[in-house]
Amino acid sequence: MRAESGLFKGLNPTVTIASKVLVIGFVIFCAVLADQAGAIFQQASTAVLNNAKWFYLGLVSAVLFFLLYLMVSRFGHIRLGKDDERPEFSFISWVSMLFSGGMGIGLIFWSVAEPMWHYADNPFTQGMSEESAAMAMRLTFFHWGLHPWAVFIIVALSLAYFAYRKGLPLTLRSILYPFIGDRIYGPIGHTVDILTVAITAFGVSQSLGLGVVQMNSGLNKVFGLPIGIGVQLTMIALIMFFAIASVMSGVGRGIRRLSEWNMVLSVVIVLVVLAIGPTRYMLNTFLQSTGDYANNLVGMSLWSDVNADSGWQNWWTAFYWPWWMTWAPFVGMFIARISRGRTIRELIGGALIVPTLVTFIWMSVFGGSALHEEQQAYQAHEQAIASGELAADSEFMGGAILQATQEDNTLALFTLFEALDPGLLGSVLSMLAVLLLATYFITSADSGTLVLCILDSAGSSEPPQAIRVVWGFVIACIAGALLYAGGLQTIQTASIIAGLPIAVFIMLMTISLYRTLRREPMAAAMLPPQARPDAADIDQASGQAAS
Repeated sequence: MRAESGLFKGLNPTVTIASKVLVIGFVIFCAVLADQAGAIFQQASTAVLNNAKWFYLGLVSAVLFFLLYLMVSRFGHIRLGKDDERPEFSFISWVSMLFSGGMGIGLIFWSVAEPMWHYADNPFTQGMSEESAAMAMRLTFFHWGLHPWAVFIIVALSLAYFAYRKGLPLTLRSILYPFIGDRIYGPIGHTVDILTVAITAFGVSQSLGLGVVQMNSGLNKVFGLPIGIGVQLTMIALIMFFAIASVMSGVGRGIRRLSEWNMVLSVVIVLVVLAIGPTRYMLNTFLQSTGDYANNLVGMSLWSDVNADSGWQNWWTAFYWPWWMTWAPFVGMFIARISRGRTIRELIGGALIVPTLVTFIWMSVFGGSALHEEQQAYQAHEQAIASGELAADSEFMGGAILQATQEDNTLALFTLFEALDPGLLGSVLSMLAVLLLATYFITSADSGTLVLCILDSAGSSEPPQAIRVVWGFVIACIAGALLYAGGLQTIQTASIIAGLPIAVFIMLMTISLYRTLRREPMAAAMLPPQARPDAADIDQASGQAAS
């Protein structure tokens, strides 16, 4: 399956060549014919969301409840590796890498912007009211809480189980082994890995392109650095230089250390904002919003806007779920790579509960601060009307943060820092946020590059150094070309369409995992004798992994 000599030594030539041809061809199409491609993908994505929304909502919720069941069931103590194997990384390092490889970038981008949008308008409450402020946090928690992490973890758990417990390659083709056996090493398996590579490359490249736009906005606000394509291309080159250096040093050094740095800097920023912002309001927001989220979890999970069908859900929840699915192969494989030696219970509990709580704290601090500032602005507006400074029919258009968000999402966080402290400290926070963005982008880029290299090298956890450099260069070129040609929005729309086949694959992997776990010897031994599978079935399930 892997070439033993020559240019492709250690690599799968079929996946390596075909994936790059597909990726580069698609990028050229999107860059050269951006308008035509955008129109096609927009129509297709709208059709998918309108007709498959029920499937997305039901599947993601089913996956979440399945994982919670596994965590507390007899399968929870099964180790993802040999029975005596222990984790490669400490718990702190592991959580740091989970967060950096998963949502670090998105949380910085949306921690202020999303609550602002829901505060201004949502289908449940009147906009810019006390009720809409509470609803804004509930909806933001929902979109960034347990559900997206469940999508990542089902992929990670399936990959880690079949690779480290059953001895199959660390690629998505292995999940099909219970269905098609050794045919995973043929055209079907190659096709799965090629598509996984393509989707991962698009996701990482788009994230890099969109991220430098936000960094450019921050540097413009703090230092007056001009916003332009030249500055953004330079940022892409610098980020990928450090990402390549990091991925070449390996997971245990570069990626781990950068991830730990990300967590330290994130904690510093949170503590500073807690200290200078409305501390009591933020802490109360965390407690109340967490309880509100828990009380409404089932209802929100299954709500489909069937009567009003206003379109709001297509813009948010039904957009988020396939969007997270397009990230699932990349993030899931990275989580699997760093989770060898942990039990199923440790993986689900640690990767589902801990990052969700950290996310809630982050959202409460930044989203809560922004909501407090907006409510203060609303009260000032009402006082101005009462005192006659404004006309009685004067309409409140939102405070500085909401107006900045509506103008450009990338400005939301930096406008918040300016509102909290218009002096030196606000500028320092903006600089720290830009630095944090850069390091999160580096860890996302190097973890994404590592996943691409693992796929090219037929699942090897230590792919050749040369392919790491090649993929790092290719990702930078893709991001730069799309940014230059204006094709990033086209890739984003196309990713939503890609979520549908991934959703089907996630459904198959859930079934495959459960079928195999039921015949796991360690799990079967915990059943009463009359309920245990036949010994022959257990032996067959244990021996299926021979490759």
